[in-house]
Amino acid sequence: MELSGLVQALRQDGPQPPPAVPPAEQVLLQLGQLLSGGAPKAGAVRDLRALMEAADCRWLFGDLRPATLGELVLALSRYGAPPEQEQEAADVPWKDGACAAAAERAADVGAVLLHLLVKLEAAKAQESLGAPVVGPILRCVMGPVYIFAATHIVERPWTNGRSRSVARELLESLVQAAGCGSVAEFLRGKSEDEEGRFAAVMGLLKQELTKDTWKRNPATKHVFSWTLPHVTRPWLSHYLERVLPPALLISDDYREDNKLLGVRCLHHIVLNVPGADLCQFNRAQVVYHALYNHLYSREATLIQAVLLCLLDLLPVLERAQRQQKQGRPTAHCDEVLQLVLTHMEAEHRLALRRVYARALPAFVQSLGIQTARHLKRLERVILGYLEVSDGPEEEARLGILETLQCTIEHAWPRMPCRLPVLLKALLKMLWDVHTDQGSTPEPVKAALLQGATECLILLDRSSEGQVKDLLEGVYSSCEENRVRECIRKVRENTRGQQAVGAADPYRILLQPFQ
Repeated sequence: MELSGLVQALRQDGPQPPPAVPPAEQVLLQLGQLLSGGAPKAGAVRDLRALMEAADCRWLFGDLRPATLGELVLALSRYGAPPEQEQEAADVPWKDGACAAAAERAADVGAVLLHLLVKLEAAKAQESLGAPVVGPILRCVMGPVYIFAATHIVERPWTNGRSRSVARELLESLVQAAGCGSVAEFLRGKSEDEEGRFAAVMGLLKQELTKDTWKRNPATKHVFSWTLPHVTRPWLSHYLERVLPPALLISDDYREDNKLLGVRCLHHIVLNVPGADLCQFNRAQVVYHALYNHLYSREATLIQAVLLCLLDLLPVLERAQRQQKQGRPTAHCDEVLQLVLTHMEAEHRLALRRVYARALPAFVQSLGIQTARHLKRLERVILGYLEVSDGPEEEARLGILETLQCTIEHAWPRMPCRLPVLLKALLKMLWDVHTDQGSTPEPVKAALLQGATECLILLDRSSEGQVKDLLEGVYSSCEENRVRECIRKVRENTRGQQAVGAADPYRILLQPFQ
C-alpha cells in the first residue's frame, strides 16, 4: 500500500485500523530504510509526520518493538544533524546555503519527533497500552531525541529561529514525558540513588567523541559542553570516566575556542567531583598538566579560565600530597605562580595584564608565608603594575594593590628591607591618581586611593612605625587635600596601633595568624 493511501486509511474513524493496513513495524522499518539510504529523504520526513498525525496509538505502538522505533529516531536525528565534515576540513567556514538547509531539515525532523512524543503521552492514558508498552519505547528514544534537541536549542551556524523554537519545545516535551521537572533532573535522576539518562546520552556521544571523529560533527562538542553543567555533585562522580577523557580531548586542540570549551568542562568536573576521586589513578595530575600547558597562551579569555580552574584544582593536589607525604605540598602552586609572574613581567597587553592581576591575590593567599620564595619577582611585578594605568576601570592596579596587601600580611618580616621602593611606588601612584585628568570615574579613583592607604598602613605596622616617620615631611609639605587625607589616615592609624601597647608592636598585624 502506498504511504498516502495508508495515511488515508488510518484517518478513517473506527476503533481498529482497516484489515488492509500493514503492521506499524513493517511501515516504520521501510521509512527507516528510506531515511538511512541514499534516496532523497525530505519526502520521507513529510510522510512520517503525516503518519504520526493520523495513526492510532494502538496500531502504532501495540505490536511495535521498541528497538525499531529507536532506530527510526536515530535515522531521523542523523538526517536533521549538521552535515559531517572531514576531520582535516573541520575548520572551514560554513556556507550560508548549507546552514539554511540544515536548519530547515532540523525543524522538519523536530516536528516529527514532537508528534511522536504527543502520541506516547496519549498512549500512557490508554488501558491497553499504558506504562508497560510506553516505558520501554521511551527508554529507547530518549537519548537520540535529547541529543537532537541539544544540537539545535542554542544559536549556532546550523540553526535558525524556527529550528531553535522546535528544539526548545521538543526538550520540554521530552522532560515532561520522562516525568521530570527540569533538564538537570532528566539527566541525573531525581535522587542520588536513581539513575538518570546521562549514561545513555554519553553512550551515544562517546561514538563521536573520539580523537579521530570529534571534529566531523561540529555539534558534538557543543552538545557535550551544554549537557555537562546540568550534572553536578554528587551525581557527576559516577560518570567521571566518561566525561573526563572528552573534556581533556577538546581542551588539547590547537584552536583557542576549543581549548576554552574544554577548560570550562574541566573546571566543572573539578568543582563537582570529590578530590579523592579526582586524585585516583593520577587524574588530577593529568588535568593539572593539561591546564599548565595552556598558561603559555596569549588569549586573555583562555588564561582567565585556566587560572580560575587551577585555583580550584591546586588545593585538591595539595591535600593529596599532604596525605601521601610526597614532597612539598605547595610545589604545584609555586610552579604556577613562578610562571605567571614571569609572564606578567614582560606582558604589555592590557587585557592579559588585567587577567593576571585579578588572579594574583588568590595565589598569594593560597601560598601564605611561602610567598616569600617569590618576593624578588613579585616585587618587580607590583612596582611595574602600580606605575602604569590600564584604563578607566583600573582593574590591573586594583588587583595589584590587593596582591600587595596579601603579600604584606603574609610575608611581613621581609617588608622592612623593601620599604623604600614600595613606599615610593605607592606615593607616586597616589599622586598620579589625584592628578589624573582622564576618564577614570571618581569611584575608581577612590578605590585606588583607599587601596594604597591600606597598603601604607600595613607597611607601617610591619616596619615598626617607619612609614609614619617618613611621611611626616611629606604631610607638612603637601598642599593637595586628597593626598593629605590619605597620609592623615596612615598617621592616625599608626598612632592608634602604638596606643595598643609598645611591648607588642605587631599585635594587630599578627591577628590573622593567631
